[in-house]
This record gives sequence, structure tokens and C-alpha cells, in this order.
Amino acid sequence: MHTHSYDSGDDEPTSQSDRSEIQGTLKTLVSKLDDLSTCNDLIAKHGAALQRSLSELEGLRVPVDGGEKIKAVNERATLFRITSNAMINACRDFLDLAETHSRRWQRALQYEREQRSHLEQTIEQLAKQHNSLERAWREAPDLLLALRSFRKGRGPKEEASDEDEDTEFFDAMEDSPAFITVRASEAPHSLSAASGSQPNDWSQEDHVSVLLPWKLLGALRTRRSHITQKPNYSLNLWSIMKNCIGKELSKIPMPVNFNEPLSMLQRLTEDLEYHELLDRAARCDSSLEQMCLVAAFSVSSYSTTVHRTAKPFNPLLGETYELDRSEEHGYRSLCEQVSHHPPAAAHHVISQRGWTLWQEITIASKFRGKYLSIMPLGAIHLHFHSSGNHYVWRKVTSTVHNIIVGKLWIDQSGDIEIVNHKTKEVCQLKFSPYSYFSRDVPRKVTGVVAQGDGQAHYILSGTWDEKIESAKIVQSSRRGSSTEGKQKTVYQTLSPKLLWKKYPLPENAENMYFFSSLALTLNEAEEGVGATDSRLRPDQRLMEEGRWDEANSEKQRLEEKQRAVRRRREAEATDGYQPLWFHQRRDSITGETNFVYKGGYWEAKERQDWSMCTEIF
Repeated sequence: MHTHSYDSGDDEPTSQSDRSEIQGTLKTLVSKLDDLSTCNDLIAKHGAALQRSLSELEGLRVPVDGGEKIKAVNERATLFRITSNAMINACRDFLDLAETHSRRWQRALQYEREQRSHLEQTIEQLAKQHNSLERAWREAPDLLLALRSFRKGRGPKEEASDEDEDTEFFDAMEDSPAFITVRASEAPHSLSAASGSQPNDWSQEDHVSVLLPWKLLGALRTRRSHITQKPNYSLNLWSIMKNCIGKELSKIPMPVNFNEPLSMLQRLTEDLEYHELLDRAARCDSSLEQMCLVAAFSVSSYSTTVHRTAKPFNPLLGETYELDRSEEHGYRSLCEQVSHHPPAAAHHVISQRGWTLWQEITIASKFRGKYLSIMPLGAIHLHFHSSGNHYVWRKVTSTVHNIIVGKLWIDQSGDIEIVNHKTKEVCQLKFSPYSYFSRDVPRKVTGVVAQGDGQAHYILSGTWDEKIESAKIVQSSRRGSSTEGKQKTVYQTLSPKLLWKKYPLPENAENMYFFSSLALTLNEAEEGVGATDSRLRPDQRLMEEGRWDEANSEKQRLEEKQRAVRRRREAEATDGYQPLWFHQRRDSITGETNFVYKGGYWEAKERQDWSMCTEIF
């Protein structure tokens, strides 16, 4: 290894841990060599004694003395045999250890050679990309000027100073890492090559001036990282709660003091925070490994709730929310409030990275005096395009404790069964409820991934607010329980692998409703969205800006307007409300009737034609 390092010109070939491991191995080998030396000395000593005994035996004349000497010879021979055996065993141990570490060093050397080759290839590729980027920058100055102009809110033909040009260009490089992913094989004039977007979204021949402004800004914009801090408003709980016991939450006139500045549609969209789990799952060849990632995704949606004790705004009937992250992450999401009594929202997400997710969630909630139970009803569907695997699962019950007295805290409890309807594979997840008397870690989640015949292959473990790990099962057995006399299955597993880990909260999150980095961007103002989008809801916007008194007045106005529309609809004896972007269909997999996306929204956004939307704000 030292020779290889010298040839490669590396002054420090190994890390501190590698150096310590080598020193430990050398100490062991030196110890074995010492054992061999000791055995060699003993053999020489006992051999000499044996020789002396034999010499004395030859000169004997008295039979009595002869018997004693023969006995001594036998003892010496026995000691020689024992020492020789020890010598042989020590040699065998030495050889085994030397062979083992020799193979390990060979593997380490081969790995280092492969890493060096891979690094050389990477450096060569980066050099090509760097040359392509410089060539694209030199050959398309007008294109970059147009991009910077759009970012600053000017027309493509307006000029900017040299200082502004330099600043805007390098800001774009920092804000959008996709700008350094130019491929050597792609045309330098192609905007898709410079931005890393899909060819379908950007045309190589189109001039920037004919692109939609919100598309261009969406690709370049920097998402916000903070909102107005939550003001400290006092509130008399008893004056509001005394008439609420036993009523459904959606029918209680709640002030914004209990809310967070997001709607339920936005909270539903927040389930996509860890969408990369589904991107990874779409690339899995094994459906069992894919199931593990889908299970981790289903758990990750609860990680944002651990500190989020405020309730989201109840969406108005017909309210929508879009989240277009096709440029950054390859997916588009659309939610619509399809029913008000009972409150129900339909959600549809399609990803360019190989999956589609849709769900219809109805919230049933009851206030029990000391705690609030929230029961999401409805199924979540997930379909992977290449494999055809179709997963279905449902959410667990959320409980908000200490409603009247004490600090609010949230717990998740219940079971989730995830079924792959193509392969019949099943994952059983258990969310353990919190108990003062339990020795388990709080917020514990456990699960088993099994084939359709019940054979288990993976164990899932972790917590719904921190991380989920999977461990492959290598053997299972059934043993009796000493406490209940029942048999329990014992799984022998390999070392666990991390599937999902929660992102840290942004700085000062405790003063921003404990929003995650994604949640901070959900209500950010955006051009080109539908007229019924939650971002345009005035009471929610006023609350986010800290103007809670005005938000309460506006909230009361909107709710009264919605009641008036409902009374007019009942008086006209119409067939009821028909959602704009979703319609009811029977699912061929589960046989259930639910609302699914019927299309048209993104096409309407392209045309900027929202004439079909009702005025709900």
C-alpha cells in the first residue's frame, strides 16, 4: 500500500481511521511472530534436554538407574510433542490471518483504483461542461440579457447597466443549480440545455420574448425563506369553546387566532415535501424495495405536524390550489375543494419522473372537551408508470391534546395498510399512541413488508417525526411469549438502512408557525394562477401579514358569502355543486367512487383563460 501511494504521488495515502486499522493489524501480526519465536526457543531448549537424556541413557550400566532415565526421556519427549503442536497451531493462525488481510488489502487497493478512475472521468466530464457553458455564454449574449431582464421585471429589449448584468447573471447561477448542468452533447443555443428542463417545456427555436412570463420567472425565482412573524394575540378560550363541545369542527365559527396562514388544500399539498422518495421508488427494479420507499413516504407526511398545533383554513367551496414544481422537481399538483358538507378535497399530482398520485380526503373531526380527534377519510392512490404498480392506503387519526388547559401537542395513532394491487404485496404500518407508562420511544412507527402469501421480507422502524429505516429479513421463527402464552414471530434481519430523515426546520421557525421550508413557500404570491387559488384568499393573506383583526372581519365576510350562495342554490333546486376540475368516477382497482382529475386546468393556465371560474373571494 505504501508503494502504491508513493507511485500515485499522494503524501498522505490513508485517513486517520485507515492508519489506525493498519497499525492494529501490524500489532496482531507482531504478536503472532512473538508466539512463533517463543515456541522456537522452547523447542530448542527441550530438544537439548532430550539430547542430554539420551546421552546419559547410553552410558548406563545399572538397571535401576536405567528405568529412571527412560522415564525422564519419555517426559522430555512429551514436552517436545506438546511444544511442537503449539508451534504448528501458531503457524496456522499466522497464515490464516495473513491470508485474510491480504485479500482485504487487495480489495481496498482495487476499490481505490476504481475510485481514482471514476474521479478522472468526472473531472474530464466537468471540463467538457465548463467549455460548453463558456461557449454558450459567448455565443448567446442576447439570450442571457433577456433572461436577466425578465428577472428584473423589464422587457427583453430594455437595457441594463454592466453592474446589473453581472450581478443578475451570477445570482441566477447561485439560485438555480440547474444552470451548471449543461451537457456536452446538447446544442449551446438550447435554453433547455442551460436550464436543465425537459425539451417539451422549452423550445429550442422559440425566442425568449414569446415565453410566458410566469414560466420564465418560475424557473429563475428564489423561493422565500421567511414570513411575517406570528403576533402575540390574547384570546378567551372559554368564550369560544363553551358552545362547541360535540359539534363538528367545520361548523364552528373559529377566529383566525386558532389558524395558521395556510388552507387545508395547501396542507394536503405539503404531503409532497419528500417527493424524492417517490422519485427513487420509480427507479426501483424490486417491487418490495419500492414498497419500503412508498411506506416511508406515507409516514413522512406526518413529520410536519409535530409542532403544527394550529388548524388550517377551511377551504371555500370551489377553492383550488396549484403547486407547479415541474422546473425544479418535475411534478405538478392541483387541489380543489369539491364538497363543503362534509368538507372534501380532491388532489392530483403527476410527475415527469414516473409516478402519479391522487386522493380524495374528507375530514371528520370531533371536539371532546380535552382533546380534538381528526379522522381523514378516503384513499390515497399511487401509480408508477413503468412498472404499473398501483398502491392504495389511508391516513391514520390525528389527536390534538390539551385543548383547554396545558400546552397543545399532537399525536398520530392507528394502522396503515399499503397494498400493491398489481403484485398483492402488503405493508402493515402501526403508529403507536403515546402513553405515559410505555417504555417505547414516543411517536414510534413499526411495519412489515410482505408478499401476497404472507412471507415477510422487510422490517420498517422509526418515528413519524424523525426517520424511517428498513431492514431485510433473513430468517423468521415463532416463539412462545412468557407473559401471555401466545406465539410471536421473531425476525432475524440485516443491518437497517435509512430510508427517510426529516429536514431540519428553518431558522426562527418557532415564530413562523413552525413552518417547514416548503410550507414557507406555499402561500407565496405567484402570477398566472387560477382565480380561485388559495394564494388569492384575502383573509388568509391578511393573517399572514399579521393583520389579524382585519383577517377576522374578512373571514366572516367570506363565510357569510358562501352561506348565501348555498341558500340560493337550494332555493333554485339545482342538482348541487359540480367541481370544475374534478369529476366522480368508480375506481377500477378498489371499486370505490371518488373524485378524480378530469383535465383542463393546466391548459387553461397556458391560455390564461379563467372565465369558467366562479368568483368566490
